[in-house]
Amino acid sequence: QLRLVESGGGLVHSGGSLRLSCAASGFTLDDYAMCWFRQAPGKAREGVSCISISGDNSNYADSVKGRFTISKHNAKNTAYLQMNNLKPEDTAVYYCARLAKWDDSDYVPGLSAAADGVDRWGLGTLVTVSS
Repeated sequence: QLRLVESGGGLVHSGGSLRLSCAASGFTLDDYAMCWFRQAPGKAREGVSCISISGDNSNYADSVKGRFTISKHNAKNTAYLQMNNLKPEDTAVYYCARLAKWDDSDYVPGLSAAADGVDRWGLGTLVTVSS
């Protein structure tokens, strides 16, 4: 069964760190580009970061650039989002997502359009950052 299961969310003080994991099953992670999205209460979902199939290219929302790092560990079939120097405005439910397969292993889509290419969503994990 094809699934994405996020973990690693929780409550952290401002300035703290968390590492989110996205365990994939039913498919091979190294064949797909992956993204992380988030949705804060009362706000629209936004793209946080995406990583190419090869893992060599990635992009980040301006609001998290320099603080978050996306990666994927193909042997573990798991994608990660390392989040450092967390701020209260990072509070949201974080979702990992698989992008529909394409041929260019180094391509990473722009975040504003990335959601259009998602063919599988995880259920999300809540991150709460206290001030």
